[in-house]
Amino acid sequence: MKTAEEIKSIKNREKIAVLTCYDYFTAKILDSVGMDIILVGDSLANVILGYETTRDVTMNEMKIFTEAVARGAKNSFIVGDMPYLSDRNKEEAVKNANIFVQSGANAVKVEGNKEEIIRAIIKEGIPVMGHLGLLPQTAKKFEMQGKDKEAADKLVKDAKALESYGCFCIVLECVVPELAKRITEIVKMPTIGIGSGKDCDGQVLVINDILGLCEKSPSFAKKYTDLGKEIKKAVENYINDVKESNF
Repeated sequence: MKTAEEIKSIKNREKIAVLTCYDYFTAKILDSVGMDIILVGDSLANVILGYETTRDVTMNEMKIFTEAVARGAKNSFIVGDMPYLSDRNKEEAVKNANIFVQSGANAVKVEGNKEEIIRAIIKEGIPVMGHLGLLPQTAKKFEMQGKDKEAADKLVKDAKALESYGCFCIVLECVVPELAKRITEIVKMPTIGIGSGKDCDGQVLVINDILGLCEKSPSFAKKYTDLGKEIKKAVENYINDVKESNF
Protein backbone atom coordinates (compact mmCIF):
# COMPACT_ATOMS: atom_id res chain seq x y z
CA MET A 1 0.00 0.00 0.00
CA LYS A 2 1.38 3.40 -1.02
CA THR A 3 1.74 6.16 1.56
CA ALA A 4 1.11 9.90 1.25
CA GLU A 5 4.87 10.52 1.31
CA GLU A 6 5.37 8.03 -1.53
CA ILE A 7 2.68 9.78 -3.57
CA LYS A 8 4.37 13.10 -2.86
CA SER A 9 7.74 11.74 -3.97
CA ILE A 10 6.39 10.80 -7.41
CA LYS A 11 6.43 14.47 -8.48
CA ASN A 12 9.00 15.12 -11.20
CA ARG A 13 9.50 11.36 -11.60
CA GLU A 14 6.34 10.18 -13.34
CA LYS A 15 2.74 11.23 -13.84
CA ILE A 16 0.17 10.21 -11.23
CA ALA A 17 -2.95 8.36 -12.39
CA VAL A 18 -6.13 8.98 -10.39
CA LEU A 19 -9.72 7.81 -10.97
CA THR A 20 -12.88 7.96 -8.94
CA CYS A 21 -14.36 4.64 -7.85
CA TYR A 22 -17.35 3.69 -5.73
CA ASP A 23 -17.63 -0.10 -5.56
CA TYR A 24 -15.75 -3.29 -4.68
CA PHE A 25 -15.65 -4.90 -8.14
CA THR A 26 -14.36 -1.80 -9.96
CA ALA A 27 -11.86 -1.11 -7.17
CA LYS A 28 -10.40 -4.60 -7.67
CA ILE A 29 -9.91 -3.87 -11.36
CA LEU A 30 -8.29 -0.48 -10.78
CA ASP A 31 -6.05 -1.96 -8.11
CA SER A 32 -4.98 -4.84 -10.37
CA VAL A 33 -3.74 -2.52 -13.12
CA GLY A 34 -1.75 -0.26 -10.79
CA MET A 35 -3.94 2.82 -10.28
CA ASP A 36 -1.92 5.20 -8.12
CA ILE A 37 -4.83 6.86 -6.32
CA ILE A 38 -8.48 5.88 -6.07
CA LEU A 39 -10.74 8.76 -5.10
CA VAL A 40 -14.06 7.87 -3.52
CA GLY A 41 -15.50 11.09 -4.86
CA ASP A 42 -18.60 12.94 -3.80
CA SER A 43 -19.41 12.70 -7.52
CA LEU A 44 -21.10 9.44 -6.52
CA ALA A 45 -24.00 11.73 -5.57
CA ASN A 46 -24.66 12.28 -9.28
CA VAL A 47 -23.39 9.19 -11.06
CA ILE A 48 -24.38 6.51 -8.53
CA LEU A 49 -27.19 7.87 -6.36
CA GLY A 50 -28.89 10.12 -8.92
CA TYR A 51 -28.85 13.27 -6.81
CA GLU A 52 -28.98 16.69 -8.45
CA THR A 53 -25.71 17.96 -6.92
CA THR A 54 -22.73 16.69 -4.97
CA ARG A 55 -24.08 18.63 -1.99
CA ASP A 56 -26.79 16.01 -1.49
CA VAL A 57 -24.58 13.05 -0.57
CA THR A 58 -24.29 12.30 3.15
CA MET A 59 -21.36 11.22 5.28
CA ASN A 60 -23.09 7.90 5.98
CA GLU A 61 -23.36 7.24 2.24
CA MET A 62 -19.70 8.16 1.69
CA LYS A 63 -18.77 5.73 4.47
CA ILE A 64 -20.60 2.81 2.81
CA PHE A 65 -18.96 3.35 -0.57
CA THR A 66 -15.51 3.90 0.93
CA GLU A 67 -15.79 0.57 2.75
CA ALA A 68 -16.73 -1.15 -0.51
CA VAL A 69 -13.74 0.33 -2.35
CA ALA A 70 -11.36 -0.54 0.49
CA ARG A 71 -12.46 -4.18 0.34
CA GLY A 72 -11.46 -4.28 -3.32
CA ALA A 73 -8.29 -2.17 -3.44
CA LYS A 74 -5.29 -3.43 -1.48
CA ASN A 75 -2.45 -1.51 -3.13
CA SER A 76 -3.86 1.75 -4.52
CA PHE A 77 -3.89 4.81 -2.26
CA ILE A 78 -7.51 5.53 -1.30
CA VAL A 79 -8.75 9.07 -0.72
CA GLY A 80 -12.17 9.83 0.75
CA ASP A 81 -13.87 13.00 -0.47
CA MET A 82 -15.15 15.05 2.46
CA PRO A 83 -18.80 15.74 1.52
CA TYR A 84 -20.57 19.08 1.76
CA LEU A 85 -20.74 20.44 5.33
CA SER A 86 -18.81 17.47 6.76
CA ASP A 87 -16.00 19.95 7.50
CA ARG A 88 -18.11 22.90 8.69
CA ASN A 89 -15.88 23.19 11.75
CA LYS A 90 -12.67 21.50 12.86
CA GLU A 91 -14.39 19.18 15.35
CA GLU A 92 -16.79 17.86 12.71
CA ALA A 93 -13.98 17.66 10.18
CA VAL A 94 -11.72 15.59 12.42
CA LYS A 95 -14.59 13.28 13.40
CA ASN A 96 -15.58 12.67 9.77
CA ALA A 97 -11.99 12.32 8.56
CA ASN A 98 -11.54 9.59 11.16
CA ILE A 99 -14.68 7.86 9.87
CA PHE A 100 -13.10 7.77 6.41
CA VAL A 101 -9.92 6.23 7.80
CA GLN A 102 -11.88 3.68 9.82
CA SER A 103 -13.73 2.84 6.59
CA GLY A 104 -10.46 2.08 4.80
CA ALA A 105 -9.33 5.39 3.31
CA ASN A 106 -5.70 6.46 3.54
CA ALA A 107 -6.42 10.18 3.27
CA VAL A 108 -9.21 12.69 2.77
CA LYS A 109 -9.80 15.48 0.25
CA VAL A 110 -10.91 18.94 1.39
CA GLU A 111 -12.28 21.58 -0.99
CA GLY A 112 -10.93 25.11 -0.66
CA ASN A 113 -8.42 27.01 1.45
CA LYS A 114 -9.55 26.01 4.95
CA GLU A 115 -6.48 26.42 7.14
CA GLU A 116 -8.02 25.54 10.52
CA ILE A 117 -9.79 22.48 9.11
CA ILE A 118 -6.83 21.13 7.15
CA ARG A 119 -4.34 21.65 9.97
CA ALA A 120 -6.65 19.95 12.47
CA ILE A 121 -7.06 16.87 10.25
CA ILE A 122 -3.33 16.61 9.57
CA LYS A 123 -2.60 17.04 13.29
CA GLU A 124 -4.83 13.98 13.80
CA GLY A 125 -2.37 12.05 11.61
CA ILE A 126 -4.61 11.92 8.54
CA PRO A 127 -3.11 13.07 5.21
CA VAL A 128 -5.05 15.73 3.30
CA MET A 129 -5.40 16.19 -0.45
CA GLY A 130 -6.21 19.82 -1.23
CA HIS A 131 -8.61 21.02 -3.91
CA LEU A 132 -8.56 24.44 -5.60
CA GLY A 133 -10.03 26.02 -8.70
CA LEU A 134 -13.60 25.06 -9.40
CA LEU A 135 -15.15 23.87 -6.14
CA PRO A 136 -18.34 21.93 -7.02
CA GLN A 137 -19.68 21.93 -3.46
CA THR A 138 -19.93 25.74 -3.34
CA ALA A 139 -19.66 26.93 -6.97
CA LYS A 140 -22.47 29.08 -8.36
CA LYS A 141 -21.09 28.89 -11.90
CA PHE A 142 -19.20 25.98 -13.42
CA GLU A 143 -16.53 27.75 -15.45
CA MET A 144 -12.76 27.99 -15.88
CA GLN A 145 -10.93 29.50 -12.94
CA GLY A 146 -8.02 31.97 -12.84
CA LYS A 147 -8.82 33.82 -16.04
CA ASP A 148 -7.79 37.27 -14.77
CA LYS A 149 -4.70 38.38 -12.85
CA GLU A 150 -6.48 38.84 -9.53
CA ALA A 151 -8.05 35.38 -9.65
CA ALA A 152 -4.79 33.82 -10.83
CA ASP A 153 -2.76 35.44 -8.06
CA LYS A 154 -5.27 34.23 -5.48
CA LEU A 155 -5.02 30.64 -6.73
CA VAL A 156 -1.23 30.78 -6.56
CA LYS A 157 -1.43 32.18 -3.03
CA ASP A 158 -3.96 29.51 -2.00
CA ALA A 159 -1.81 26.72 -3.46
CA LYS A 160 1.23 27.92 -1.50
CA ALA A 161 -0.94 28.12 1.61
CA LEU A 162 -2.22 24.54 1.25
CA GLU A 163 1.35 23.37 0.88
CA SER A 164 2.35 25.23 4.02
CA TYR A 165 -0.48 23.56 5.96
CA GLY A 166 0.96 20.17 5.03
CA CYS A 167 -1.24 18.88 2.18
CA PHE A 168 0.52 16.03 0.37
CA CYS A 169 -0.98 16.92 -3.02
CA ILE A 170 -3.59 19.19 -4.56
CA VAL A 171 -6.37 18.84 -7.13
CA LEU A 172 -6.62 21.73 -9.61
CA GLU A 173 -10.08 21.66 -11.18
CA CYS A 174 -10.89 23.70 -14.30
CA VAL A 175 -7.91 25.99 -13.82
CA VAL A 176 -6.59 27.83 -16.88
CA PRO A 177 -3.86 25.45 -18.20
CA GLU A 178 -1.12 28.09 -18.20
CA LEU A 179 -1.88 28.89 -14.58
CA ALA A 180 -2.07 25.21 -13.62
CA LYS A 181 1.39 24.75 -15.14
CA ARG A 182 2.68 27.74 -13.18
CA ILE A 183 1.29 26.40 -9.90
CA THR A 184 2.75 22.96 -10.66
CA GLU A 185 6.18 24.51 -11.08
CA ILE A 186 5.90 26.60 -7.90
CA VAL A 187 4.74 24.03 -5.33
CA LYS A 188 6.72 20.98 -4.22
CA MET A 189 3.63 18.79 -3.75
CA PRO A 190 2.09 17.05 -6.78
CA THR A 191 -0.76 18.73 -8.62
CA ILE A 192 -3.59 16.58 -9.95
CA GLY A 193 -5.45 18.20 -12.80
CA ILE A 194 -9.04 17.82 -13.92
CA GLY A 195 -9.86 20.02 -16.89
CA SER A 196 -6.66 22.00 -16.22
CA GLY A 197 -4.39 20.90 -19.06
CA LYS A 198 -1.67 18.30 -19.40
CA ASP A 199 1.11 19.98 -17.42
CA CYS A 200 -0.09 18.99 -13.95
CA ASP A 201 1.76 16.19 -12.16
CA GLY A 202 -1.21 13.86 -12.61
CA GLN A 203 -4.78 13.63 -13.82
CA VAL A 204 -8.10 12.60 -12.29
CA LEU A 205 -11.42 11.87 -13.98
CA VAL A 206 -14.75 10.43 -12.95
CA ILE A 207 -14.63 6.76 -13.97
CA ASN A 208 -18.18 6.84 -15.36
CA ASP A 209 -17.04 9.47 -17.87
CA ILE A 210 -14.11 7.47 -19.24
CA LEU A 211 -16.26 4.33 -19.49
CA GLY A 212 -19.12 6.03 -21.32
CA LEU A 213 -21.59 5.53 -18.49
CA CYS A 214 -22.81 9.13 -18.28
CA GLU A 215 -25.43 10.71 -20.50
CA LYS A 216 -23.55 13.99 -20.46
CA SER A 217 -19.86 14.36 -19.61
CA PRO A 218 -17.79 17.55 -19.26
CA SER A 219 -15.92 18.67 -22.36
CA PHE A 220 -12.51 17.85 -20.85
CA ALA A 221 -13.42 14.23 -20.06
CA LYS A 222 -12.00 11.64 -22.43
CA LYS A 223 -14.22 8.64 -23.18
CA TYR A 224 -12.14 5.47 -23.66
CA THR A 225 -15.04 3.11 -24.33
CA ASP A 226 -18.84 3.16 -24.51
CA LEU A 227 -20.01 0.71 -21.89
CA GLY A 228 -23.40 2.39 -21.72
CA LYS A 229 -24.07 1.37 -25.30
CA GLU A 230 -22.70 -2.15 -24.75
CA ILE A 231 -24.77 -2.71 -21.59
CA LYS A 232 -27.91 -1.52 -23.34
CA LYS A 233 -27.25 -3.91 -26.24
CA ALA A 234 -26.60 -6.84 -23.90
CA VAL A 235 -29.77 -6.20 -21.91
CA GLU A 236 -31.85 -5.86 -25.08
CA ASN A 237 -30.49 -9.20 -26.31
CA TYR A 238 -31.34 -10.78 -22.96
CA ILE A 239 -34.89 -9.43 -23.07
CA ASN A 240 -35.33 -10.76 -26.61
CA ASP A 241 -34.05 -14.19 -25.61
CA VAL A 242 -36.47 -14.34 -22.69
CA LYS A 243 -39.41 -13.19 -24.80
CA GLU A 244 -38.57 -15.71 -27.53
CA SER A 245 -38.04 -18.56 -25.03
CA ASN A 246 -34.41 -18.88 -26.07
CA PHE A 247 -33.32 -18.66 -22.46
